[in-house]
Amino acid sequence: RVQHLSFNYRLQTNCMKKYLKIVLLFSLPVFIQAQQKQLENLHRVLKNAANDTVRMDAYNKLGGFYDDVNLDSSVYYGEKGISLARKLKLKLNEAEMLMITCFPLAQMGNYPQAFKVLMKALEITEDPSSESNTWHLLKGQTPQSYRVRLLGYTHLGLGNLYVYTGNYEKQITEFFEAKKNAESIKDSLLLAFIYADAGDAYFNLNKLDSALSFEKLALKCYSAIPFEERKYEGGIYSSIGGIYQQLGNIDLARKNYERAVEVSEKQNNPAHTGDAYLQLASLFQLFKKTDSGLLYAKKAFVAFNNIGKEKSKVLAYRMISDFYGDHKMTDSSFAYLRLATLLNDSLDRIEKKKLQELQIAGFNEQLRLQELEKERTETQNKFRTSAMLAGLGVFLLIGLLLYRNNRQKQKANKVLEKTLTNLKSTQTQLIQSEKMASLGELTAGIAHEIQNPLNFVNNFSEVSNELIGEMNVELDKGNINEAKAVALDVKQNLEKINHHGKRADAIVKGMLQHSLSNTGQKEQTDINTLADEYSRLSYHGLRAKDKNFNADFKTDFDESIGKINII
Repeated sequence: RVQHLSFNYRLQTNCMKKYLKIVLLFSLPVFIQAQQKQLENLHRVLKNAANDTVRMDAYNKLGGFYDDVNLDSSVYYGEKGISLARKLKLKLNEAEMLMITCFPLAQMGNYPQAFKVLMKALEITEDPSSESNTWHLLKGQTPQSYRVRLLGYTHLGLGNLYVYTGNYEKQITEFFEAKKNAESIKDSLLLAFIYADAGDAYFNLNKLDSALSFEKLALKCYSAIPFEERKYEGGIYSSIGGIYQQLGNIDLARKNYERAVEVSEKQNNPAHTGDAYLQLASLFQLFKKTDSGLLYAKKAFVAFNNIGKEKSKVLAYRMISDFYGDHKMTDSSFAYLRLATLLNDSLDRIEKKKLQELQIAGFNEQLRLQELEKERTETQNKFRTSAMLAGLGVFLLIGLLLYRNNRQKQKANKVLEKTLTNLKSTQTQLIQSEKMASLGELTAGIAHEIQNPLNFVNNFSEVSNELIGEMNVELDKGNINEAKAVALDVKQNLEKINHHGKRADAIVKGMLQHSLSNTGQKEQTDINTLADEYSRLSYHGLRAKDKNFNADFKTDFDESIGKINII
């Protein structure tokens, strides 16, 4: 998209190189030493903690410190803090520790566990009664503002999970829910996170103007925050650089990528540092600057390797392979390409399994909610049935009084029989109305579940279409084995499409069956007419599926059978 645009590189002068060295020699080590000192202090506090609340607070800070530095450590300390918060019955502190584990779990690809953690945090933060027992509030913070802040982070986390399913519209909806919470308590840090993630979502939707606007809002929020809390600011510059590159403004793209490296290194955030290096390498690759591109690609790999970002390591491997290929260093190029392929295949298998578990977890949560709704409806039905039975008793009592007072037994019985018939009819109508009402209430949730398999059908269809193109290319090249491998992927995608199509079909059939009003009573029916009608419907059903299908059928009915009692 940018290949036809001119790109004038500004070579760094010796003076600039000396200046950058001075910055790295003086500014960065001081900040890293301060972070190291902070880490040592936290471990010292943990070791010498006088009680569980102090220990829990240390786990909280350690979990946040290791986020994007060492994901396993972040989850480990977060889970330790959760156990202590539950022991101390501090619900909001528990929710905060749950949020600390959520983000690294998602980055590690453990989406089902991240979803489970978020749903538990949402359950706590949506309940105002969780404000009753809190500990260690910040200056000016109330239990209510603390809960609302955590609720905002929970919606933010849910929005980020939708990224992995490609549902960017739903992601943005969750972000705006989080934005309401952040604005109600004027939380600049939370707003910075929300605006940054919203910008990324709009970028994925190719709405570049909106994306750039939100990223700039995120930078504005960061400017009002103390430096030590701006751990993720470098990621904003990376996102802005990507937007400018998409718009064709290469100078601004490079400038923002370099700014992202500078800020992320000062904040000791290797994940964002590696992302920025990788973007710079990609930019140099676009303009055939292989030496510079190879240098930045290797720097990106080192940054990702230190924190275990496996998917990002795949991108770095591939880019290094490309640069070695440009240098005609075939052995090195093939070695890195093989590393990328092996790691990517392993990650794909794991991610497909985790995404499937995420879908199942979400569906099970919907089923649980529907089961609760069903229990509520059954309770209401029992109450209404009791009320109707009480009403029936009243009418029977009235009939008895009429019988005793007027000595018109036969007339009173007829009145009571008519009344009883009306009541039974009313009861049947009420039951059917309740079924349809419950169906209407369930439809919204079921429609959402139908959307999930349909999304899979659409996504796998698009991927299959691209694979067919790749298979044709391989066939044109004579690469039969590669073409067969692509064909196997297409077959697997079609199996997925068939599987998720059947899921949607099963949901719809269940809804139709639920709406039936049949009472199960036998009725006088002409079975010959019924059999003839359904045999013809079967024939036309097959014809609708296959226009080439044809068949002749003959009937031999017993005309003397008449009508019989059937359901």
